[in-house]
Amino acid sequence: MRSWLAVLLPFFIITTFFVTITGVDGKSMMPTLRNGERIIIPKYETWLHRLGIGSFQRGDIVVFKPPGEVPGVERSFHGLWTYKPYFIKRVVAVAGDTVRMDGGEVFVNGEEINQSFITDFWKAQNCWDQTSSIANNARSDYSGAQPIAKSFTVPAGQYFVMGDNRSQGGSEDSRMIGPVPLEAIAGRASIVWWPFVRQPEARYDCDSADVTFSGVTEFNPRVLHKPSSWNR
Repeated sequence: MRSWLAVLLPFFIITTFFVTITGVDGKSMMPTLRNGERIIIPKYETWLHRLGIGSFQRGDIVVFKPPGEVPGVERSFHGLWTYKPYFIKRVVAVAGDTVRMDGGEVFVNGEEINQSFITDFWKAQNCWDQTSSIANNARSDYSGAQPIAKSFTVPAGQYFVMGDNRSQGGSEDSRMIGPVPLEAIAGRASIVWWPFVRQPEARYDCDSADVTFSGVTEFNPRVLHKPSSWNR
């Protein structure tokens, strides 16, 4: 028993308070992150933020448990119990910010943010959503069809997050599930460490959401920086 504790206790302490690893499940963060990639989360940052030291910033990619009841999200663990998986999205606005959507463009505090690092990819795929409810409203019902509010002001202690996938139905995010409280955030995605290699070119099928990759294999591990245009 003691030998097991000697192994498990340090592991628990490290993964809870210092650093942990998780995987990307789905395509909601394409083209920045791909399904199956493994990322490193510095958990100590999250604990500091919860203590009031620093905060997550616009442009950070965060991993979190979706707040409230999210239809169709719960999964079953071999029929023994159900659980709510973690989501991974980008922080678009922080507490006090007002977000507005218009034709797929995002405005924060009245200023259009530079999304070219995202939208250039989706324009090239002919998939950029500019017409749906969530492309034109900061808040919609969960189906993404029924508008609730054109603009939305983020409450204290919460974050407005969106996926980088801007195709129609490409991301379930704050436009549908609402803002994410700090206590629901596991941490910031800081480094992609797996797989070690990948093909650089991605082609996304707008109808099926299938993705194909091509190109000369390149080294994949990388630091996840927030867009320089969002450093404000």
